[in-house]
Amino acid sequence: MKYRILSIDIFRGATVVLMILVNTPGTWSAVYAPFLHAKWHGYTPTDLVFPFFLFIVGTSIVFSYKNKTASAATYKKIVNRTLKLIALGLFLGAFIISFPFFKDFEDIRFPGVLQRIGLVFFFASILFLNVSWKTLIFIAIFLLVGYWILMTWVPVNGMESTLDRAPNNLANWLDVKIFGNHNYKPDYDPEGFLSTVPSVASALMGIFTGLILTSKQEKKATILMGLGGALLIIGHLWDIVFPINKALWTSSFVLVTAGWANLILALIYYLTDVKELKFGSIFRYAGANAITLYFLSSFISKVMGQIKVGDTTLHGWLFKTIYVNDFMSMQLSSLLYGLTVVAFYMLLGYVLYQRKIFIKV
Repeated sequence: MKYRILSIDIFRGATVVLMILVNTPGTWSAVYAPFLHAKWHGYTPTDLVFPFFLFIVGTSIVFSYKNKTASAATYKKIVNRTLKLIALGLFLGAFIISFPFFKDFEDIRFPGVLQRIGLVFFFASILFLNVSWKTLIFIAIFLLVGYWILMTWVPVNGMESTLDRAPNNLANWLDVKIFGNHNYKPDYDPEGFLSTVPSVASALMGIFTGLILTSKQEKKATILMGLGGALLIIGHLWDIVFPINKALWTSSFVLVTAGWANLILALIYYLTDVKELKFGSIFRYAGANAITLYFLSSFISKVMGQIKVGDTTLHGWLFKTIYVNDFMSMQLSSLLYGLTVVAFYMLLGYVLYQRKIFIKV
């Protein structure tokens, strides 16, 4: 029987619920500031969501592979899961509702959220299976310091490098060179090529936390609190010379988001696994099918945004008909729409869990 820690399931479920919430407002023109990404440098609560998911991917790797050997069968499972995640991400990026149901090749975005999850899972799993925790610490430091050096010291097209959204930003420049028109924006992609390197470190941070939780250490919540606080301090100090930036997934961003993840997980762990308080089960249900719920929410949202209803879309029509009125601000209406979407997927997660349907990607 696998060793389960309730707080991890709750954390994973809460993270995917927040992912759905911030991705499906009633209208992007009226969203409360905490539910928007930072414009460039800095971070908002929304910027914590994706790194939290990669963090918990790393933590889950410990529980899934702690007692497994680096065998051909294990590698096959890792590769299969990686390819499935990438394929689902590419499908989301390419699908349209009109025949032949896929965008023209030149219009398809290659990077994406699920693609990054797949790649990070692959590299973090392989590293976990093959090296010691001490070597993993060295690798994490190497990735973060190396990325800092590349982004700040390497000239681009004969110009001094910059961390602004500009042609001489190394990550942006490489994305354009590698993906061409297949980026999120003409000049950058938040899930781009070079920024995937430090995102692996986000999963490694989760692996370290998983090793603590599966160790014989006492007062694990206290250890995680201390680790989280230390990472926050170091990350914010690093921010002085290497700004916190989600789009670039800077090294300071990795440390700060891992710090918050440890602090929040430590609190949930203390309340549920140490004090055995009963709460958060609804998030646990969502966490049991996290990738499935995220994929469905993204797919259905995309379909609703393409179905025409009069001079708007099905999404727009539902929002305006049900949620927009004279009694609420547009921002509150937009949030209520998102909360309704979240409630639907949480209910779906509950039904799947009760029927013991666990769709593993």
